[in-house]
Amino acid sequence: MKRPTLLVLLAVVLAAAVPSPATADTPWSGRADGFAGLNALGVDGTTGGAAGPTVTVDNQADLERYATAAEPYVIKVRGSIRMEPYGKEIAVASDKSIVGDGVGAEIVQGGFFLNGVHNVIIRNLTIRDSYVPGDWDGKTKDYDGVQMDGAHHVWIDHNHFTRTGDGLLDIRKDSDYVTVSWNVFSDHNKAVGVGWTPNVVTKVTLHHNWIRGTHQRNASIDNTQAAHWYNNYVQDTAMYGTMIRGGGRLVVENSYYKSVPDPIVAKDPASQVVQRGNVFDGTRGRTDNVGAAFDPSAYYAYRLDPTDRVPAIVTHGAGPLGGQRPEPREITVALDGTGDFASVQAAVGAAPRGAVITVKAGVYREMVRVWAGSRDLTIKGATGNPQDVVITYELPANGAKFYGGTWGTTDSATFGVLGSGITVKDVTLQNAYDESLAAGPAPAVQAAGDRVTFKGTRFLGNEGVYQADGRAYLRDCHVEGDVDIVRGQGTAVLDRCVIKSLGAGTVTAGGSFLIAGSRLEGDAAKSVSLGRSGAGAHVVVRDSWLGAHVKDDPWEGEGRFAEYRNTGPGAAVNADRPQLTDDEARAYTVRAFLGHWTP
Repeated sequence: MKRPTLLVLLAVVLAAAVPSPATADTPWSGRADGFAGLNALGVDGTTGGAAGPTVTVDNQADLERYATAAEPYVIKVRGSIRMEPYGKEIAVASDKSIVGDGVGAEIVQGGFFLNGVHNVIIRNLTIRDSYVPGDWDGKTKDYDGVQMDGAHHVWIDHNHFTRTGDGLLDIRKDSDYVTVSWNVFSDHNKAVGVGWTPNVVTKVTLHHNWIRGTHQRNASIDNTQAAHWYNNYVQDTAMYGTMIRGGGRLVVENSYYKSVPDPIVAKDPASQVVQRGNVFDGTRGRTDNVGAAFDPSAYYAYRLDPTDRVPAIVTHGAGPLGGQRPEPREITVALDGTGDFASVQAAVGAAPRGAVITVKAGVYREMVRVWAGSRDLTIKGATGNPQDVVITYELPANGAKFYGGTWGTTDSATFGVLGSGITVKDVTLQNAYDESLAAGPAPAVQAAGDRVTFKGTRFLGNEGVYQADGRAYLRDCHVEGDVDIVRGQGTAVLDRCVIKSLGAGTVTAGGSFLIAGSRLEGDAAKSVSLGRSGAGAHVVVRDSWLGAHVKDDPWEGEGRFAEYRNTGPGAAVNADRPQLTDDEARAYTVRAFLGHWTP
Protein backbone atom coordinates (compact mmCIF):
# COMPACT_ATOMS: atom_id res chain seq x y z
CA MET A 1 0.00 0.00 0.00
CA LYS A 2 1.37 3.38 -0.98
CA ARG A 3 1.97 5.70 2.00
CA PRO A 4 0.53 9.22 1.85
CA THR A 5 3.11 11.97 1.51
CA LEU A 6 3.81 14.40 4.34
CA LEU A 7 2.37 17.22 2.25
CA VAL A 8 -0.92 15.37 1.75
CA LEU A 9 -1.11 14.64 5.48
CA LEU A 10 -0.52 18.31 6.27
CA ALA A 11 -3.24 19.31 3.82
CA VAL A 12 -5.70 16.86 5.40
CA VAL A 13 -4.91 18.10 8.93
CA LEU A 14 -5.24 21.73 7.96
CA ALA A 15 -8.46 21.14 6.04
CA ALA A 16 -9.96 19.35 9.03
CA ALA A 17 -8.86 22.04 11.49
CA VAL A 18 -10.04 24.98 9.42
CA PRO A 19 -12.94 24.15 7.10
CA SER A 20 -12.56 26.29 3.99
CA PRO A 21 -12.71 25.77 0.24
CA ALA A 22 -9.18 27.17 0.08
CA THR A 23 -7.67 24.48 2.29
CA ALA A 24 -9.55 21.50 0.91
CA ASP A 25 -7.26 21.25 -2.11
CA THR A 26 -3.57 20.65 -2.56
CA PRO A 27 -1.59 23.91 -2.55
CA TRP A 28 -1.42 24.06 -6.35
CA SER A 29 -4.98 23.15 -7.29
CA GLY A 30 -8.46 24.47 -6.59
CA ARG A 31 -10.65 27.33 -7.67
CA ALA A 32 -10.96 30.73 -6.08
CA ASP A 33 -13.97 31.81 -4.07
CA GLY A 34 -15.31 35.34 -3.59
CA PHE A 35 -15.04 37.84 -6.42
CA ALA A 36 -12.10 36.01 -8.00
CA GLY A 37 -14.37 33.00 -8.52
CA LEU A 38 -16.95 34.81 -10.65
CA ASN A 39 -17.46 34.57 -14.39
CA ALA A 40 -16.75 38.05 -15.74
CA LEU A 41 -14.60 40.00 -18.22
CA GLY A 42 -14.31 36.87 -20.38
CA VAL A 43 -12.80 34.76 -17.60
CA ASP A 44 -14.77 31.99 -15.88
CA GLY A 45 -13.35 32.21 -12.38
CA THR A 46 -9.69 32.11 -11.36
CA THR A 47 -7.95 28.82 -12.08
CA GLY A 48 -4.44 30.09 -12.72
CA GLY A 49 -2.29 27.81 -14.83
CA ALA A 50 -4.47 24.73 -14.43
CA ALA A 51 -4.81 24.42 -18.21
CA GLY A 52 -1.05 24.04 -18.64
CA PRO A 53 1.75 21.77 -17.45
CA THR A 54 3.25 21.72 -13.96
CA VAL A 55 6.90 22.67 -13.49
CA THR A 56 9.06 22.90 -10.38
CA VAL A 57 11.59 25.71 -9.89
CA ASP A 58 14.21 26.39 -7.25
CA ASN A 59 16.00 29.41 -8.72
CA GLN A 60 15.15 32.90 -9.96
CA ALA A 61 15.98 32.27 -13.61
CA ASP A 62 13.56 29.36 -13.96
CA LEU A 63 10.87 31.11 -11.91
CA GLU A 64 11.09 34.17 -14.12
CA ARG A 65 11.18 32.08 -17.31
CA TYR A 66 7.90 30.30 -16.57
CA ALA A 67 6.15 33.19 -14.79
CA THR A 68 6.61 35.49 -17.79
CA ALA A 69 5.79 32.89 -20.46
CA ALA A 70 2.78 33.33 -22.72
CA GLU A 71 1.55 29.79 -22.04
CA PRO A 72 -0.30 28.70 -18.86
CA TYR A 73 1.80 27.02 -16.16
CA VAL A 74 1.48 25.72 -12.65
CA ILE A 75 4.82 26.76 -11.17
CA LYS A 76 5.78 24.96 -7.98
CA VAL A 77 8.38 26.89 -5.97
CA ARG A 78 10.73 24.73 -3.96
CA GLY A 79 12.87 26.16 -1.17
CA SER A 80 14.09 29.72 -0.87
CA ILE A 81 14.61 31.93 -3.92
CA ARG A 82 16.53 35.13 -3.28
CA MET A 83 15.87 37.86 -5.85
CA GLU A 84 18.56 39.81 -7.67
CA PRO A 85 18.72 42.72 -7.90
CA TYR A 86 17.37 43.54 -4.46
CA GLY A 87 13.66 44.34 -4.65
CA LYS A 88 13.09 42.65 -8.00
CA GLU A 89 9.41 42.14 -8.83
CA ILE A 90 8.86 39.46 -11.47
CA ALA A 91 6.28 40.54 -14.08
CA VAL A 92 3.83 37.64 -14.04
CA ALA A 93 1.91 36.85 -17.24
CA SER A 94 -1.72 35.68 -17.41
CA ASP A 95 -2.85 32.11 -16.65
CA LYS A 96 -0.28 31.29 -13.99
CA SER A 97 -0.32 29.50 -10.66
CA ILE A 98 2.75 30.24 -8.52
CA VAL A 99 2.58 28.01 -5.45
CA GLY A 100 4.94 26.90 -2.74
CA ASP A 101 5.91 23.25 -2.88
CA GLY A 102 5.92 22.24 0.77
CA VAL A 103 7.21 23.98 3.88
CA GLY A 104 9.86 26.67 3.43
CA ALA A 105 8.93 27.86 -0.06
CA GLU A 106 9.71 31.56 -0.13
CA ILE A 107 10.59 34.59 -2.20
CA VAL A 108 13.23 36.71 -0.45
CA GLN A 109 14.18 40.32 -1.24
CA GLY A 110 11.59 40.65 -3.99
CA GLY A 111 8.07 39.85 -5.14
CA PHE A 112 5.66 39.85 -8.08
CA PHE A 113 4.11 42.48 -10.36
CA LEU A 114 0.79 41.74 -12.08
CA ASN A 115 0.41 44.45 -14.72
CA GLY A 116 -2.77 44.25 -16.80
CA VAL A 117 -2.90 40.45 -16.61
CA HIS A 118 -5.63 38.02 -15.58
CA ASN A 119 -6.20 34.58 -14.08
CA VAL A 120 -3.27 34.45 -11.66
CA ILE A 121 -2.95 32.46 -8.42
CA ILE A 122 -0.20 33.11 -5.86
CA ARG A 123 -0.38 30.61 -3.06
CA ASN A 124 1.45 28.90 -0.20
CA LEU A 125 4.49 31.20 -0.26
CA THR A 126 6.36 33.39 2.16
CA ILE A 127 7.26 36.70 0.52
CA ARG A 128 9.67 38.62 2.71
CA ASP A 129 12.53 41.01 3.37
CA SER A 130 12.72 43.54 0.58
CA TYR A 131 12.69 46.33 3.17
CA VAL A 132 14.91 49.26 2.25
CA PRO A 133 17.00 50.07 5.35
CA GLY A 134 15.95 53.39 6.85
CA ASP A 135 12.94 53.85 4.53
CA TRP A 136 10.17 53.22 7.04
CA ASP A 137 7.63 55.24 5.05
CA GLY A 138 8.40 53.37 1.80
CA LYS A 139 9.06 56.52 -0.20
CA THR A 140 12.33 55.71 -1.95
CA LYS A 141 11.58 52.30 -3.51
CA ASP A 142 8.28 50.65 -4.38
CA TYR A 143 9.26 47.10 -3.44
CA ASP A 144 5.88 45.54 -2.72
CA GLY A 145 5.37 41.88 -1.93
CA VAL A 146 2.73 41.66 -4.66
CA GLN A 147 1.62 44.65 -6.71
CA MET A 148 -1.15 44.49 -9.26
CA ASP A 149 -2.07 47.27 -11.70
CA GLY A 150 -5.18 46.81 -13.81
CA ALA A 151 -5.20 43.05 -13.24
CA HIS A 152 -8.32 40.95 -12.87
CA HIS A 153 -9.21 37.50 -11.60
CA VAL A 154 -6.38 37.18 -9.11
CA TRP A 155 -6.34 34.86 -6.09
CA ILE A 156 -3.84 35.55 -3.28
CA ASP A 157 -4.17 32.64 -0.88
CA HIS A 158 -2.33 31.11 2.11
CA ASN A 159 0.77 33.29 1.91
CA HIS A 160 2.81 35.11 4.50
CA PHE A 161 3.84 38.67 3.60
CA THR A 162 6.36 40.37 5.87
CA ARG A 163 8.99 43.13 5.86
CA THR A 164 8.76 44.25 2.24
CA GLY A 165 9.99 47.54 0.80
CA ASP A 166 6.69 49.43 0.67
CA GLY A 167 3.27 47.74 0.89
CA LEU A 168 2.97 44.06 1.65
CA LEU A 169 0.12 43.78 -0.90
CA ASP A 170 -1.01 46.57 -3.22
CA ILE A 171 -4.14 46.09 -5.36
CA ARG A 172 -4.01 49.10 -7.67
CA LYS A 173 -5.39 50.95 -10.67
CA ASP A 174 -8.78 49.36 -11.31
CA SER A 175 -7.71 45.80 -10.60
CA ASP A 176 -10.90 43.76 -10.37
CA TYR A 177 -12.34 40.39 -9.31
CA VAL A 178 -9.69 39.76 -6.67
CA THR A 179 -9.82 37.43 -3.66
CA VAL A 180 -7.33 37.64 -0.79
CA SER A 181 -7.81 34.72 1.59
CA TRP A 182 -6.03 32.98 4.47
CA ASN A 183 -2.89 35.14 4.36
CA VAL A 184 -0.70 36.49 7.14
CA PHE A 185 0.45 40.12 6.89
CA SER A 186 2.93 40.92 9.63
CA ASP A 187 5.68 43.08 11.15
CA HIS A 188 5.68 46.00 8.77
CA ASN A 189 4.47 49.56 8.35
CA LYS A 190 1.95 49.19 5.49
CA ALA A 191 -0.12 46.01 5.16
CA VAL A 192 -2.75 46.01 2.39
CA GLY A 193 -3.71 48.86 0.07
CA VAL A 194 -6.48 48.94 -2.54
CA GLY A 195 -7.08 51.78 -5.00
CA TRP A 196 -4.82 54.45 -6.55
CA THR A 197 -7.48 55.55 -9.06
CA PRO A 198 -10.51 57.89 -9.06
CA ASN A 199 -12.62 55.20 -10.72
CA VAL A 200 -15.10 53.25 -8.58
CA VAL A 201 -14.48 49.85 -10.18
CA THR A 202 -12.63 47.34 -8.05
CA LYS A 203 -14.42 44.36 -6.57
CA VAL A 204 -12.39 42.50 -3.95
CA THR A 205 -13.04 39.85 -1.32
CA LEU A 206 -10.76 39.63 1.72
CA HIS A 207 -11.47 36.85 4.18
CA HIS A 208 -9.72 34.84 6.90
CA ASN A 209 -6.59 36.97 6.80
CA TRP A 210 -4.45 37.63 9.87
CA ILE A 211 -3.01 41.14 9.99
CA ARG A 212 -0.72 41.60 12.98
CA GLY A 213 2.08 43.85 14.13
CA THR A 214 1.53 46.40 11.38
CA HIS A 215 0.99 50.16 11.52
CA GLN A 216 -1.29 51.27 8.69
CA ARG A 217 -3.35 50.02 5.69
CA ASN A 218 -5.02 47.24 7.64
CA ALA A 219 -6.48 47.46 4.99
CA SER A 220 -6.78 50.87 3.30
CA ILE A 221 -9.44 50.53 0.58
CA ASP A 222 -10.06 53.34 -1.92
CA ASN A 223 -12.89 53.83 -4.44
CA THR A 224 -14.02 50.21 -4.59
CA GLN A 225 -17.33 49.33 -6.17
CA ALA A 226 -17.56 46.45 -3.69
CA ALA A 227 -15.06 45.42 -1.00
CA HIS A 228 -16.17 42.45 1.10
CA TRP A 229 -14.17 42.02 4.32
CA TYR A 230 -15.21 39.07 6.47
CA ASN A 231 -13.78 36.72 9.12
CA ASN A 232 -10.48 38.60 9.26
CA TYR A 233 -8.38 38.93 12.42
CA VAL A 234 -6.68 42.30 12.88
CA GLN A 235 -4.35 42.34 15.88
CA ASP A 236 -1.86 44.85 17.29
CA THR A 237 -1.83 47.74 14.85
CA ALA A 238 -0.33 51.11 15.65
CA MET A 239 -2.22 53.72 13.63
CA TYR A 240 -5.62 52.54 12.37
CA GLY A 241 -7.50 49.46 11.26
CA THR A 242 -9.70 48.99 8.17
CA MET A 243 -10.44 52.13 6.17
CA ILE A 244 -12.72 52.90 3.23
CA ARG A 245 -11.81 55.99 1.23
CA GLY A 246 -13.18 58.12 -1.60
CA GLY A 247 -16.43 56.80 -3.05
CA GLY A 248 -15.69 53.25 -2.04
CA ARG A 249 -18.17 50.76 -0.61
CA LEU A 250 -17.16 48.29 2.09
CA VAL A 251 -18.93 45.56 4.05
CA VAL A 252 -17.18 44.32 7.21
CA GLU A 253 -18.62 41.15 8.71
CA ASN A 254 -17.72 38.88 11.62
CA SER A 255 -14.18 40.19 11.90
CA TYR A 256 -12.21 40.40 15.11
CA TYR A 257 -10.18 43.50 16.04
CA LYS A 258 -7.81 43.24 18.99
CA SER A 259 -5.71 46.18 20.27
CA VAL A 260 -6.44 48.32 17.22
CA PRO A 261 -6.96 52.10 17.23
CA ASP A 262 -9.83 53.34 15.04
CA PRO A 263 -10.80 49.83 13.90
CA ILE A 264 -13.22 50.82 11.10
CA VAL A 265 -13.01 54.23 9.42
CA ALA A 266 -15.04 55.80 6.62
CA LYS A 267 -12.62 58.54 5.65
CA ASP A 268 -14.51 60.68 3.13
CA PRO A 269 -18.08 61.98 2.81
CA ALA A 270 -18.81 59.62 -0.09
CA SER A 271 -17.32 56.57 1.66
CA GLN A 272 -19.81 53.88 2.70
CA VAL A 273 -19.26 51.09 5.18
CA VAL A 274 -21.73 48.60 6.60
CA GLN A 275 -20.34 46.65 9.52
CA ARG A 276 -22.06 43.88 11.43
CA GLY A 277 -21.20 41.03 13.75
CA ASN A 278 -17.69 42.32 14.56
CA VAL A 279 -15.82 42.12 17.88
CA PHE A 280 -13.75 45.04 19.15
CA ASP A 281 -11.39 43.78 21.87
CA GLY A 282 -9.20 46.37 23.59
CA THR A 283 -9.76 48.85 20.79
CA ARG A 284 -10.38 52.59 20.90
CA GLY A 285 -11.71 55.17 18.51
CA ARG A 286 -13.91 54.86 15.45
CA THR A 287 -16.11 51.95 14.43
CA ASP A 288 -17.96 53.69 11.61
CA ASN A 289 -21.18 52.44 10.04
CA VAL A 290 -22.44 54.78 7.34
CA GLY A 291 -24.36 54.34 4.09
CA ALA A 292 -25.83 51.24 2.50
CA ALA A 293 -22.67 49.94 0.77
CA PHE A 294 -23.79 46.75 -1.05
CA ASP A 295 -25.07 43.21 -0.52
CA PRO A 296 -22.27 40.63 -0.92
CA SER A 297 -24.79 37.78 -1.29
CA ALA A 298 -26.02 39.39 -4.50
CA TYR A 299 -22.66 38.49 -6.02
CA TYR A 300 -21.82 35.08 -4.51
CA ALA A 301 -22.64 32.64 -1.73
CA TYR A 302 -20.40 32.51 1.35
CA ARG A 303 -20.42 31.21 4.90
CA LEU A 304 -19.52 33.24 7.97
CA ASP A 305 -17.60 31.71 10.86
CA PRO A 306 -18.71 32.85 14.35
CA THR A 307 -16.76 35.98 15.27
CA ASP A 308 -15.64 34.69 18.66
CA ARG A 309 -13.92 31.77 16.91
CA VAL A 310 -12.16 33.88 14.30
CA PRO A 311 -8.86 34.40 16.19
CA ALA A 312 -8.41 30.65 16.73
CA ILE A 313 -9.51 29.70 13.22
CA VAL A 314 -7.36 32.29 11.50
CA THR A 315 -4.20 31.93 13.59
CA HIS A 316 -4.25 28.17 13.01
CA GLY A 317 -5.21 28.25 9.36
CA ALA A 318 -3.73 31.35 7.76
CA GLY A 319 -0.35 31.44 6.08
CA PRO A 320 1.56 28.81 4.11
CA LEU A 321 0.66 25.17 4.57
CA GLY A 322 2.82 23.64 7.27
CA GLY A 323 3.61 26.88 9.12
CA GLN A 324 6.75 28.97 9.42
CA ARG A 325 10.30 28.42 10.56
CA PRO A 326 10.89 29.48 14.17
CA GLU A 327 12.92 32.64 14.58
CA PRO A 328 16.18 32.51 16.58
CA ARG A 329 16.44 33.78 20.13
CA GLU A 330 19.52 35.86 19.26
CA ILE A 331 18.58 38.47 16.65
CA THR A 332 20.70 41.22 15.09
CA VAL A 333 19.43 44.40 13.45
CA ALA A 334 21.69 46.35 11.08
CA LEU A 335 21.28 48.96 8.36
CA ASP A 336 24.17 47.64 6.28
CA GLY A 337 22.75 44.20 5.50
CA THR A 338 24.83 42.33 8.07
CA GLY A 339 21.92 41.65 10.45
CA ASP A 340 18.95 39.34 10.50
CA PHE A 341 16.70 42.35 9.93
CA ALA A 342 17.07 45.95 8.80
CA SER A 343 14.42 47.44 11.09
CA VAL A 344 13.89 47.23 14.83
CA GLN A 345 10.14 46.74 14.37
CA ALA A 346 10.74 43.71 12.17
CA ALA A 347 12.98 42.14 14.81
CA VAL A 348 10.49 42.81 17.60
CA GLY A 349 7.67 41.24 15.60
CA ALA A 350 9.68 38.12 14.86
CA ALA A 351 11.24 37.68 18.30
CA PRO A 352 10.08 34.74 20.44
CA ARG A 353 9.73 35.04 24.19
CA GLY A 354 13.04 35.65 25.92
CA ALA A 355 14.84 36.74 22.74
CA VAL A 356 17.74 39.21 22.74
CA ILE A 357 17.75 41.79 19.93
CA THR A 358 21.10 43.47 19.33
CA VAL A 359 20.91 46.67 17.30
CA LYS A 360 24.04 47.74 15.45
CA ALA A 361 25.11 51.37 15.17
CA GLY A 362 23.00 53.66 13.01
CA VAL A 363 20.00 55.98 12.89
CA TYR A 364 16.77 53.96 12.60
CA ARG A 365 13.96 56.26 11.51
CA GLU A 366 10.91 54.21 12.34
CA MET A 367 8.10 53.80 14.82
CA VAL A 368 8.53 50.74 17.04
CA ARG A 369 5.89 48.92 19.03
CA VAL A 370 6.73 46.13 21.44
CA TRP A 371 3.31 44.53 21.28
CA ALA A 372 1.26 43.47 24.28
CA GLY A 373 1.95 39.78 23.65
CA SER A 374 5.72 40.27 23.90
CA ARG A 375 7.32 38.87 27.03
CA ASP A 376 10.83 38.95 28.55
CA LEU A 377 12.40 40.60 25.52
CA THR A 378 15.71 42.48 25.54
CA ILE A 379 16.61 45.19 23.03
CA LYS A 380 20.16 46.48 23.34
CA GLY A 381 22.60 48.64 21.45
CA ALA A 382 25.57 46.72 20.08
CA THR A 383 28.30 49.14 21.18
CA GLY A 384 27.22 49.91 24.73
CA ASN A 385 27.15 53.62 23.85
CA PRO A 386 23.55 54.84 23.46
CA GLN A 387 24.63 57.66 21.14
CA ASP A 388 25.61 55.08 18.52
CA VAL A 389 22.11 53.59 18.15
CA VAL A 390 19.30 56.10 17.56
CA ILE A 391 15.64 55.17 17.04
CA THR A 392 13.78 58.29 15.95
CA TYR A 393 10.56 59.54 14.41
CA GLU A 394 8.69 62.85 14.47
CA LEU A 395 4.97 62.60 15.21
CA PRO A 396 3.27 64.93 17.74
CA ALA A 397 0.38 63.89 19.95
CA ASN A 398 -1.63 66.89 18.76
CA GLY A 399 -0.85 66.20 15.11
CA ALA A 400 -3.86 65.84 12.86
CA LYS A 401 -4.72 62.40 11.52
CA PHE A 402 -5.35 62.47 7.79
CA TYR A 403 -8.84 61.09 8.45
CA GLY A 404 -9.78 63.35 11.37
CA GLY A 405 -8.84 63.77 15.02
CA THR A 406 -5.36 63.78 16.51
CA TRP A 407 -2.90 60.97 17.13
CA GLY A 408 -2.70 61.25 20.92
CA THR A 409 0.19 60.19 23.10
CA THR A 410 -0.13 56.44 22.52
CA ASP A 411 -0.14 56.55 18.73
CA SER A 412 2.46 59.32 18.37
CA ALA A 413 5.20 57.76 20.50
CA THR A 414 8.34 56.83 18.61
CA PHE A 415 8.85 53.75 20.81
CA GLY A 416 5.90 52.07 22.52
CA VAL A 417 6.29 49.29 25.07
CA LEU A 418 3.06 47.39 25.61
CA GLY A 419 4.54 44.02 26.62
CA SER A 420 5.79 42.88 30.02
CA GLY A 421 9.26 42.06 31.26
CA ILE A 422 10.88 44.16 28.51
CA THR A 423 14.45 45.48 28.87
CA VAL A 424 15.88 48.24 26.69
CA LYS A 425 19.46 49.36 27.09
CA ASP A 426 22.24 51.36 25.48
CA VAL A 427 20.08 53.04 22.81
CA THR A 428 18.72 56.52 22.14
CA LEU A 429 14.95 56.93 21.78
CA GLN A 430 13.92 60.24 20.24
CA ASN A 431 10.86 62.12 19.08
CA ALA A 432 12.36 64.65 16.68
CA TYR A 433 9.17 66.64 16.17
CA ASP A 434 9.88 70.38 15.89
CA GLU A 435 7.75 71.94 18.62
CA SER A 436 8.16 75.39 17.06
CA LEU A 437 5.50 74.24 14.56
CA ALA A 438 2.94 73.75 17.33
CA ALA A 439 3.29 73.18 21.05
CA GLY A 440 2.20 69.93 22.63
CA PRO A 441 3.44 66.50 23.73
CA ALA A 442 5.59 64.47 21.38
CA PRO A 443 6.66 61.38 23.32
CA ALA A 444 9.85 59.54 22.55
CA VAL A 445 8.53 56.62 24.61
CA GLN A 446 5.26 55.35 25.91
CA ALA A 447 5.89 52.62 28.49
CA ALA A 448 2.52 51.00 29.14
CA GLY A 449 3.64 47.46 29.96
CA ASP A 450 4.54 46.03 33.35
CA ARG A 451 8.10 45.47 34.60
CA VAL A 452 9.78 47.52 31.90
CA THR A 453 13.47 48.29 32.43
CA PHE A 454 15.56 50.92 30.70
CA LYS A 455 19.32 50.91 31.33
CA GLY A 456 21.79 53.37 29.89
CA THR A 457 19.07 54.73 27.61
CA ARG A 458 18.79 58.29 26.28
CA PHE A 459 15.32 59.83 25.88
CA LEU A 460 15.31 62.96 23.71
CA GLY A 461 12.52 65.36 22.81
CA ASN A 462 10.65 68.33 24.18
CA GLU A 463 7.23 68.08 25.83
CA GLY A 464 6.20 64.76 27.35
CA VAL A 465 9.37 62.90 26.41
CA TYR A 466 8.70 59.90 28.64
CA GLN A 467 5.05 58.78 28.86
CA ALA A 468 4.70 56.51 31.89
CA ASP A 469 1.54 54.42 31.72
CA GLY A 470 2.83 51.17 33.23
CA ARG A 471 5.48 50.20 35.78
CA ALA A 472 9.08 50.91 34.83
CA TYR A 473 12.60 51.19 36.21
CA LEU A 474 15.10 53.59 34.62
CA ARG A 475 18.75 53.16 35.62
CA ASP A 476 21.69 55.32 34.47
CA CYS A 477 19.49 57.00 31.85
CA HIS A 478 19.51 60.47 30.31
CA VAL A 479 16.10 62.14 29.93
CA GLU A 480 15.98 65.46 28.10
CA GLY A 481 13.00 67.73 27.45
CA ASP A 482 11.16 70.84 28.60
CA VAL A 483 7.51 70.62 29.72
CA ASP A 484 6.30 67.55 31.65
CA ILE A 485 9.45 65.61 30.84
CA VAL A 486 8.15 62.54 32.66
CA ARG A 487 4.38 62.28 32.62
CA GLY A 488 1.52 59.79 32.69
CA GLN A 489 -0.58 57.77 35.09
CA GLY A 490 1.82 54.91 35.75
CA THR A 491 4.73 54.25 38.06
CA ALA A 492 8.39 54.90 37.30
CA VAL A 493 11.63 54.95 39.25
CA LEU A 494 14.49 57.04 37.86
CA ASP A 495 17.60 55.75 39.57
CA ARG A 496 20.97 57.47 39.02
CA CYS A 497 19.65 59.27 35.94
CA VAL A 498 20.38 62.66 34.42
CA ILE A 499 17.24 64.73 33.81
CA LYS A 500 18.02 67.76 31.69
CA SER A 501 15.51 70.61 31.36
CA LEU A 502 15.64 72.56 28.11
CA GLY A 503 14.43 75.96 29.27
CA ALA A 504 11.49 76.56 31.58
CA GLY A 505 9.07 73.76 32.30
CA THR A 506 8.24 70.88 34.60
CA VAL A 507 10.10 67.66 35.38
CA THR A 508 7.05 65.50 36.18
CA ALA A 509 3.29 65.62 35.67
CA GLY A 510 0.82 63.21 37.23
CA GLY A 511 1.83 59.62 37.91
CA SER A 512 3.71 57.98 40.71
CA PHE A 513 7.42 58.76 40.34
CA LEU A 514 10.52 58.28 42.46
CA ILE A 515 13.68 60.13 41.42
CA ALA A 516 16.62 58.81 43.41
CA GLY A 517 20.37 59.41 43.29
CA SER A 518 19.94 61.44 40.13
CA ARG A 519 21.20 64.71 38.69
CA LEU A 520 18.73 67.37 37.55
CA GLU A 521 20.29 69.87 35.18
CA GLY A 522 19.10 73.03 33.40
CA ASP A 523 20.23 76.46 32.30
CA ALA A 524 17.37 78.88 33.01
CA ALA A 525 17.65 79.92 36.67
CA LYS A 526 14.66 79.16 38.93
CA SER A 527 12.40 78.30 35.99
CA VAL A 528 11.61 74.62 36.45
CA SER A 529 9.10 72.88 38.70
CA LEU A 530 9.79 69.39 40.00
CA GLY A 531 6.19 68.32 39.55
CA ARG A 532 2.66 69.41 38.90
CA SER A 533 -0.67 67.95 39.80
CA GLY A 534 -2.36 65.33 37.67
CA ALA A 535 -4.20 62.06 38.07
CA GLY A 536 -2.64 60.34 41.07
CA ALA A 537 0.34 62.69 41.24
CA HIS A 538 2.79 61.25 43.78
CA VAL A 539 6.40 62.33 43.36
CA VAL A 540 9.43 61.97 45.60
CA VAL A 541 12.86 63.37 44.74
CA ARG A 542 15.56 62.08 47.05
CA ASP A 543 19.37 61.92 47.38
CA SER A 544 19.69 63.87 44.14
CA TRP A 545 21.65 66.89 42.93
CA LEU A 546 19.42 69.77 41.86
CA GLY A 547 20.68 72.55 39.61
CA ALA A 548 19.93 76.25 40.00
CA HIS A 549 17.14 75.94 37.43
CA VAL A 550 14.83 74.46 40.09
CA LYS A 551 12.35 76.91 41.57
CA ASP A 552 12.32 77.70 45.26
CA ASP A 553 8.67 76.57 45.29
CA PRO A 554 8.97 73.65 42.85
CA TRP A 555 5.60 71.90 43.29
CA GLU A 556 2.51 73.01 41.33
CA GLY A 557 -1.07 72.23 42.34
CA GLU A 558 -2.34 69.39 44.47
CA GLY A 559 -0.47 66.12 44.88
CA ARG A 560 1.68 64.05 47.20
CA PHE A 561 5.05 65.72 46.75
CA ALA A 562 8.17 65.39 48.89
CA GLU A 563 11.98 65.60 48.92
CA TYR A 564 14.68 63.99 50.99
CA ARG A 565 18.40 64.78 51.40
CA ASN A 566 18.84 66.59 48.10
CA THR A 567 21.89 68.73 47.40
CA GLY A 568 23.06 71.31 44.86
CA PRO A 569 22.15 74.97 44.23
CA GLY A 570 18.53 74.11 43.56
CA ALA A 571 18.03 72.20 46.80
CA ALA A 572 16.35 73.90 49.72
CA VAL A 573 14.24 73.24 52.78
CA ASN A 574 11.36 75.65 53.22
CA ALA A 575 7.61 75.75 53.76
CA ASP A 576 6.96 75.12 50.06
CA ARG A 577 9.12 71.99 49.96
CA PRO A 578 7.82 69.09 52.08
CA GLN A 579 10.57 66.81 53.37
CA LEU A 580 10.39 63.12 54.30
CA THR A 581 11.45 62.02 57.73
CA ASP A 582 14.03 59.23 58.01
CA ASP A 583 11.26 56.78 58.86
CA GLU A 584 9.13 57.90 55.91
CA ALA A 585 12.09 57.66 53.55
CA ARG A 586 12.30 53.90 54.12
CA ALA A 587 9.08 53.55 52.11
CA TYR A 588 10.67 55.31 49.16
CA THR A 589 13.50 53.05 48.20
CA VAL A 590 13.63 51.49 44.73
CA ARG A 591 12.45 48.12 46.01
CA ALA A 592 9.64 49.49 48.15
CA PHE A 593 8.36 51.86 45.46
CA LEU A 594 8.11 49.16 42.80
CA GLY A 595 6.12 46.77 44.96
CA HIS A 596 6.90 43.09 44.52
CA TRP A 597 9.20 43.63 41.54
CA THR A 598 12.96 43.91 41.97
CA PRO A 599 14.60 44.81 38.63
